[in-house]
Parts: sequence; structure tokens; C-alpha cells
Amino acid sequence: MLNIFVALSLLVVGSFAGTPSNNTGCLCAYGQPCWPTADQFAELEPRVSQPLIYPVPSASACYPATNPSGNCTQLVQSWTDGNWRSSMPGSMEAPNFESFTFKNGTISACYLNTSLGAPCEQGNVPVIGVDARSPQDIQAAINFALQYNLKLVVKNTGHDFLGRSAARGAFVVWTHNMKNITYNAQFTPQGAPANETYQGRSFTTLTVGAGVQWFEAYDTANQNGRMMVGGLSLGGSVGAAGGWLQGGGHSVLSPTHGLGVDNAIEITVVTSTGAYLTVNNYQNPDLFWALRGGGGGTYGIVTSVTYRTYQELPVTMYFVQANVTNATVMKEVIGGMLRLQPNLTDDGWGGYGSFGNDSMTFFCINPNVSTAAANMSTQSLTDYLLSLEAEGVSSVAGTYPFDLWYDWYTFLFGKAGQNGVNIMFTSRLLSRDTLANRYSDVAEILYDCQASFNMIAGGKVSQIDPDSAGVNPAWRNAIVETTCGVSWQEGATAEEIVGLADQLKVWIQSMYDLTPQDGAYFNEASLYEINWQYTFFGSHYAKLKEIKDKYDPYRLFVVAEGVGSEEWNEALTCR
Repeated sequence: MLNIFVALSLLVVGSFAGTPSNNTGCLCAYGQPCWPTADQFAELEPRVSQPLIYPVPSASACYPATNPSGNCTQLVQSWTDGNWRSSMPGSMEAPNFESFTFKNGTISACYLNTSLGAPCEQGNVPVIGVDARSPQDIQAAINFALQYNLKLVVKNTGHDFLGRSAARGAFVVWTHNMKNITYNAQFTPQGAPANETYQGRSFTTLTVGAGVQWFEAYDTANQNGRMMVGGLSLGGSVGAAGGWLQGGGHSVLSPTHGLGVDNAIEITVVTSTGAYLTVNNYQNPDLFWALRGGGGGTYGIVTSVTYRTYQELPVTMYFVQANVTNATVMKEVIGGMLRLQPNLTDDGWGGYGSFGNDSMTFFCINPNVSTAAANMSTQSLTDYLLSLEAEGVSSVAGTYPFDLWYDWYTFLFGKAGQNGVNIMFTSRLLSRDTLANRYSDVAEILYDCQASFNMIAGGKVSQIDPDSAGVNPAWRNAIVETTCGVSWQEGATAEEIVGLADQLKVWIQSMYDLTPQDGAYFNEASLYEINWQYTFFGSHYAKLKEIKDKYDPYRLFVVAEGVGSEEWNEALTCR
């Protein structure tokens, strides 16, 4: 049993005081004549609670190579640790987003492998910013950015596959150190009627500051006998109140309790006007709607989120692994797995899996089910794989009980890792109709790309009104999210990286042609998605754009493929 688990582990109110000029023209970046002087930045210092920060790339401590400026040995040991990476304002989960490629193919980067002989350069990492500890810090940063028309980015943990947490020559607001956590057994949203109180098992809450990461939120919830819908990664380094929620927020508990956006009760946010707002279903409900799935870095800077929590329960895990002898049968296994996914999500199972050329691994959990009930619920998948023995498929399956959800989480995800890889990938949300009628065609593509799949929709997610939150309505029809990716070693040329991107585009086109209505997950996708407005936001895009224009009149917040970004050039610097 232990070997199985080892294998799985791998798998304040303010107002604007500046003079904005963002409605037309270009933003100001470092190195341009418009960039503020040292004296002008010095004027910002007393307005914020912490000294200004000067972000550097992740590997900078290893340079100069002959006389490292920091502890390079420790840096190498920590390279894949998401919590280490998130603790630095210039570090991204995927280091390729720390690099910048010029039009002539030259790459500005800072490589961990110093033997490549390349200098350590700033690349795409912002050059200066504010270490925000309060809404007032954020207001001061926003006012300064507007006063000087600066290119602004917002970074929490840097878990981002569209490069939204970095920009060359930019001014950054770093929210990582906003770590307040408040447990409330009887929560009432601001503006709610006096007789309407959020209390009891389903509405006891946890309010997390912008910098809280899921491992911290889970620890606090567990200490109070609760569990909550949240993200999963090795070490729990994903932010709990940033882009995860604003992109939708899927979870292994989503088939039982819905997406992150379905569990957010109240959000506090600073907008580009400097207003510090508390938004929920009673106050600024349009902004509350948009922040729940309408994309991160787009409407304002979130400072906290209040989530409902649930009584912590035991869980049962189902694990299955199969080995296959040839490509034809492997594609059959993939198709069969896809076809059977709705049966599992309808019963409340949520989980993750991956396909190789000759193997498949999948695990899922269900809260508060007996071992007998778990075996019965998963029997159809176990039997399907056993039925393929004559075709050379060998499989092992089993169920494993855990006393508490938190026990399962710490056992599989307690150790850090999984980060520090150059990667690009695409995702697709597969609807119930697609899984029933086009599973064989989809299997061909997933085999080719050696896909991963997340069974994190269906069930409760499908039962919620598609218009209740700004998240892509495609989520309400989806059962599974599949991902295809490419990765490369440090030192790869721009031409080699373009070649990998071209392969990614082939998979994107093929999946789009098969599933044009199914959409993709904004937080786990590529810069090359087709018809991105519809793919990421569906029929909600027009309403999201109206809300964006209302709350960000200065067009301060712009991110790759975010709402309103079509008004900007490719570099997101000029309108």
C-alpha cells in the first residue's frame, strides 16, 4: 500500500489621488524615459508599511557562478518546492515565465544550470514593487501606478500558466504576506438582512487573507474540525484567495460540494479607483459575481475571501493502475476510462489520473462512504479493466479508508515538490455528452499527448445554476478536465520552444474541433487557446466585460487572455 501512495505523490476605504492616463496610449516600463526616478519611488516608501521590494529571478543566488551571491546549494535543493518559490517576489512556479524572448530569438533569463555560461538577467521578472500587508498598502501602490502610468502586475504565489504574475519592466504588488486567517462559526455577510445568518454545518466559515496558501487554510480548518473546497498541490503552496478562486477553483471535493466559486461567501477587494470594497450577494453583487470565475488580475486586487466550510469527515480512496501492451488497447483503456467518469462523479467521487503510452494511473476519494459502498460504486471501472485481461491489460485496484480528509491530504500532498519545470499546457473541459459520444476520438488525442485528467466536476458542480457566478458555464456541463503539456530543459533555443508550442497548438486545434462548446479552465491553459473569450468565459464574457469597465475605469488591470485584454497589443503595454 505504501508503494501505491509513493507513486501517487509523484503524480480601509481610499480614493484615487493620481492623474491616470491609461485610457489610451502605452504603459510605462523600466528603462523608458517615463519610468519614475529614485526620488519619486522614495516618495512612495512612507506611504506603505514595508520597504519597497526589488524582485530577482529564482536562480539569482547562484550568480556569479564563480562566486555565488547566496546559498546556491540550498537553492538547488529547494528548486521544486512551491512554498520556497512563493516566498520570493520574483519567483514563478514555472521558471519559463521568468524569462523573456526578444523578437530576434534572444532569451533573457537566469538559469539554474550555471554551466550553460549564460548571464543571470532579469528577464520577465518585475523590477520593483510593494510588499503589501494591508488594503492601505495596496491603495498606495495603485495610486502610484496610476500616477506614473506604470505597467502593473499582481503576484501572490506565482502559480500561473499564462504568465499573469510577471511582466518585463513592471511594477508589482506582492500579496504573499497577507496571512490573516479567521475562523467563524456564525458568519453574517455585510449588508445581509438581520434575520439571515450564515451558521451551522454548511455555513461555518474561514476568512483567508490574500497571501494564505492552501496548506495554511487546511491546517486551520482541521484544527476546528472542518474541511473545505480548495486546491491541491504537493506542499499545498497554491494561494487560497488569488487566481485559484478568480479562475473558478476546482477541487477533489468539487463533485460533493461544488467549485471554489460556489463556496465563496464574501470577498474584499481594492479597485483601480482606490476603493476598498466588501462584496457579496448584498453589496456590489455584480463585482462579487465577476470575481467568482471571471479571471484573476482583472477587476481589482483581492485582499481576502470568506469561504464556507464543512464538517470534516472520513474519506475512502479508490486507486487503480493498469499496464497495457500496445497502442490500440491503450487507446481503448483511455476511452473506457472517460466513458465511465460520469458514474463516479454522480456518486460524489473526485480525483486525478494520467495516461502514458502503455499505462494508466488514477485515484479518487469520496467523503463519508463505507468501504463496501466504495467498492460497489467503483466496481464498474474495476470490472472494465479486468475484462481487458485477454487483450494484455494487467490492472490492480483497491479502496483505502482514512479517518479524516485531512489525513488523506497530508499523506499524499504533505511533502513539497512538483514545481520549477519549464512547461506550457492546454486544458479542455469535457462535457457529459462528449464523454458519452466522442470518447474514442478524444482518446486518440489524449494518447498522443500522454494527458493528465482531473475528475473534478459533475456531481454538485452540475447541479448549480450556471448564471450564479461569473465562471464559464461550461463547468456546469463538464465532468472531467484534461490537460496536455510540453516541457523543456534550460538552455533550449527560442526555435526549439516554438517547435514545442506548435505541437501544443496541434492538440489545441484537435480538441477544439471535437469539443467546440466544452471550453477550457482559465487557470490551467495556454496562450494559444482558440476563441479564448468563449473558451474561457463562454456566454458570460459580455457581462464580465461590462463589469470590468465599471470597476476598472482606468484599465489598470490587464492580463494575458483576461477580460478586456483584446483592447491591448500582444505585449499588453499599449492600447
